[in-house]
Amino acid sequence: MNWLLELHETQPIPHAIAVMALVCVAGMALGSIKVHGVKLGTAGVLFAGILVGHFVEAVDGHIIAFVKEFGLVLFVFTIGLQLGPGFFAALRQQGMRLNLLAAAVVLIGALLAAAAGWLAGFDPAAVLGIFSGGTTNTPSLGAGTQTLGLMPDVSPDRLALPALAYAVTYPTATIGIIATLLWLPRLLKIDVAREAAHFAASHRVQTEPLERRTMVVTHLELEGATLGAIASRVEAGVTFSRIRHDGETLVATEESVVHLGDFLSVVGTVGGLEEMEGAIGRRSEEDLLLDESPVTFRRVVVTDRGVLGRSVGELHLDKRFQVAVTRVTRADLEMSAVPGLRLQYGDQLQMVGREEDLNRAASVVGNSLKELSETHFIPFFIGLALGVLLGTLPIPVPGLPHPVRLGLAGGPLVVALILGRVGRIRRQVWHMPVNTNLAFREFGIALFFAAVGLSAGAKFFETIVSTTGVMWLLAGVCVTVVPLVTVAVLARIVFKMNYMDLSGLVAGSMTDPPALAFASSMAGSDAPAVAYATVFPFTTLLRILAAQILAITLCS
Repeated sequence: MNWLLELHETQPIPHAIAVMALVCVAGMALGSIKVHGVKLGTAGVLFAGILVGHFVEAVDGHIIAFVKEFGLVLFVFTIGLQLGPGFFAALRQQGMRLNLLAAAVVLIGALLAAAAGWLAGFDPAAVLGIFSGGTTNTPSLGAGTQTLGLMPDVSPDRLALPALAYAVTYPTATIGIIATLLWLPRLLKIDVAREAAHFAASHRVQTEPLERRTMVVTHLELEGATLGAIASRVEAGVTFSRIRHDGETLVATEESVVHLGDFLSVVGTVGGLEEMEGAIGRRSEEDLLLDESPVTFRRVVVTDRGVLGRSVGELHLDKRFQVAVTRVTRADLEMSAVPGLRLQYGDQLQMVGREEDLNRAASVVGNSLKELSETHFIPFFIGLALGVLLGTLPIPVPGLPHPVRLGLAGGPLVVALILGRVGRIRRQVWHMPVNTNLAFREFGIALFFAAVGLSAGAKFFETIVSTTGVMWLLAGVCVTVVPLVTVAVLARIVFKMNYMDLSGLVAGSMTDPPALAFASSMAGSDAPAVAYATVFPFTTLLRILAAQILAITLCS
């Protein structure tokens, strides 16, 4: 067994991999245990890392540093890709108010951490950990530690203080956030069930469903007109799928010529159909789908990069293949396939035509379910590289002795938000299947927690039972609870904020997934996730910047 006991000296890389794998296994098992319906999740890896780091031979410091930073980059980049498409839209709606309130939580927490450090005489390096741990924000810990490491004459022991203080304050911070969510309804006399029902009613998506209707051409002035001319004249936002002339049912295209007595199958909203019916003639109860003809329909998926960004009309599928596109489904939204609608990766098109024509049209738009479920690694790594470059870019701030950097937490997050919103640049598509995104995210944060826990484990237990450790813990509780209660009471009393938004704001301003899970269980729905997703990216950036500013101002 000597080879195993000496592995950390003879083969440090295999030793590091084995120890981290052990930490992740133990941490995932610990995080899966529920206590009163709440579980730590991946955060359990942090505490497993502390235990293993206390008893096992130290892992090589350079390996720990690389794993920690790489895991953090993976975590924030995948979050940004997922939230990017809806982030900017949320900002344009109620996001501004929510993010200003979340910014107040960040500012109050940073001031409290600095004040606690000054009053109690903490090492400023420990204040960084109290700020990050008291707000359960992992990226700010990475940013603060990275900034501290760039300063001259910082000893390894002092460089380990932020992670140590973070590990001490993190558990009580999670408990404090959940306790705040439990206590706020009593303090503010809120009926959570009633608030959830009101939220659901006010946020119900008001989109008109599409219908199919058969119409008969009776207006004399339409004799000999094309469907394209009729659509451009009426502009009712509807599409034509089939036309029956002299008993023969054909695909309806822009160049199809109509005659008196022809039957048309039209798809659109009720309002659009009513408008088009008034322009064409009268309604018929017949359904052209039931006619015996070679015309059928099929749903295909947009996956071909050459199609992305082009409109339905620009594809000219009707002229090229005698195929009509009637509907476009994007996420959970079904839209009429009007010519000006621009296509995105993953859009589902409902096409009408003959089987052989549909096959040819489907090949043009891609329709590759295999590609849709694949991760595009070239744009993924391009995004990572751009994020790292942005994160290391020094940004001079007037009044500060050192430039501020977004860091390996902020840079990849900003780039991912932008790329997630843009979706593609030329043929590079930033699309990642949801399951893959979650897998990369969990893998990244597990690596980060394992590295942080192993770094802090050697001195954790002697610190937490010391006077200094107890004072850190109390300071962390203040950093957690005081900003949340202050801002929550303000949001409820002044802005009359619904508790679904309020609980999402509380969890999101602390970027705490266990708190979001608890808020969702209280609400009996995922309603708090809307506010959580709205404030999460901006809050993470603010906490990254705040940690760096604290490091520069307190530790220089």
